[in-house]
Amino acid sequence: MTANKKLLFLPGDGIGPEVMGEVRRVIDWMAKRRTAAFDITDGLVGGACYDAHGCAVTDETVADAAAADAVLLGAVGGPKWDDVPREHRPEAGLLRLRKDLDLFANLRPAVVFDALAEASTLKLDVVKGLDIMIVRETTAGVYFGTPRGIEDLPGGGSKGFDTQVYTDAEVDRVARLAFDLARKRSSKVHSVEKANVMESGVFWRREVARVHRDFPDVELHNMYADNCAMQLVRYPRQFDVIVTDNLFGDLLSDCAAMLTGSLGMLPSATLGPTDSSGRRAAMYEPVHGSAPDIAGKHMANPLATILSFAMCLRYSFDMGEDADLIEQAVQNVLSGGLRTADIMQDGMAKVSTTVMGESLVAELDKLIGA
Repeated sequence: MTANKKLLFLPGDGIGPEVMGEVRRVIDWMAKRRTAAFDITDGLVGGACYDAHGCAVTDETVADAAAADAVLLGAVGGPKWDDVPREHRPEAGLLRLRKDLDLFANLRPAVVFDALAEASTLKLDVVKGLDIMIVRETTAGVYFGTPRGIEDLPGGGSKGFDTQVYTDAEVDRVARLAFDLARKRSSKVHSVEKANVMESGVFWRREVARVHRDFPDVELHNMYADNCAMQLVRYPRQFDVIVTDNLFGDLLSDCAAMLTGSLGMLPSATLGPTDSSGRRAAMYEPVHGSAPDIAGKHMANPLATILSFAMCLRYSFDMGEDADLIEQAVQNVLSGGLRTADIMQDGMAKVSTTVMGESLVAELDKLIGA
């Protein structure tokens, strides 16, 4: 069996190594049961990299990421590195990987599993069956725009400033990706901005409308970001695909995440452009943070990272059947009553990180009749 699928593993900090270990368990299962082999390279990112090399990610790791078919990342950060200079803080490693690999579109699904629907803080009839995909632009906007800084004012006092800026090409490519995704779902896109008060919002709306002309079979709805936040908690099932800029995507995807009841269940993908050979740079990571308070205690929920790997199979390797299998196994394990501490409910069985991973693999065996 030839390993022709190149993965770069970046476990990162806190619970990152623990949850990534359970992905390896799934990969080992796939090699045994599905004859799918992966060539895995390991690297450092975030605080772990800073401790070893004095930076959040090395040039060598960025090169490894560029050479891989996909990057799978655990989590970065923690209070240990709070006083590190901004350019070397753990999060800077993620920003550099996104920028250098041109990973321009973050895909954040907000899916409510039937077994966890009652864990949401919203009413069951509001969230049951929820399945939203938020597409967030990630390499431009206010997080990267210039000028930016903190300056003293000539007459005394000071000011802090950032710049929100987008080009037509940057909006075009993320909009096209969103419309393409919508065609595989319910053919409906909400484009979100603040065109009522921001020139960049007017520009965003104009460019999305231009791209939409190439996708006449997809419904397009424009919505202001503040209204979108309200609608997410009022009637979230009106949404299918939401496409928005870097800042609003950051805020709205976290809002949507909590509709599901736990950040510990949510995966994500960040995709780059497709090259001439059809290969697309991509990085997959769970939405949750590094949770340093529980690191090493075997309490972390590995399901978001495992679901991120399922997204990797779907979007990087065109292995949709295997992705479906893993997602169904997660659904079945949860329906069977197993819970890690973050999603614990009365009457359920509280299990460790390792037991959750082992149980998932056992469920995969049941699904294929092994």
